[in-house]
Amino acid sequence: MEYVNLGKSGLKVSRICLGTMTFGSKKWRDWTLEEDEARPIYHRAAELGINFFDTADVYSLGVSEEITGRALKKIFARRDEYIMATKVHQPMGEKPNHHGGPDAGEGRGYESGQAGQLCPQKDMAYLEEPYRPKRTLGFS
Repeated sequence: MEYVNLGKSGLKVSRICLGTMTFGSKKWRDWTLEEDEARPIYHRAAELGINFFDTADVYSLGVSEEITGRALKKIFARRDEYIMATKVHQPMGEKPNHHGGPDAGEGRGYESGQAGQLCPQKDMAYLEEPYRPKRTLGFS
């Protein structure tokens, strides 16, 4: 696997990033792979040297983030062996605070993985605002 710098962060990531939109819960979309179905894909990606994984709070309404976090925690021996990115901004429901604006999106996205269960595993988040440049939110 070839690794490249992730911007000016100093992090090295695999040139190939595994996107996880199709992993989560069939309750969200019938074409979604449940956790047990997705697990072999995470394992194979790691075997091939992929260390960069992308998700979003809106994928399966947060379930994708949860199962990605659990899978990576089991697969990799150390937390610094992989990078997990997420995105926030897309609507997560019909209530006023379920639509991510610049302020609501940051807080909502950061708290999305089951009451913060996943937050320590996120390395970065992209705040998607269609008419503005992307902002990257770092997590430490």
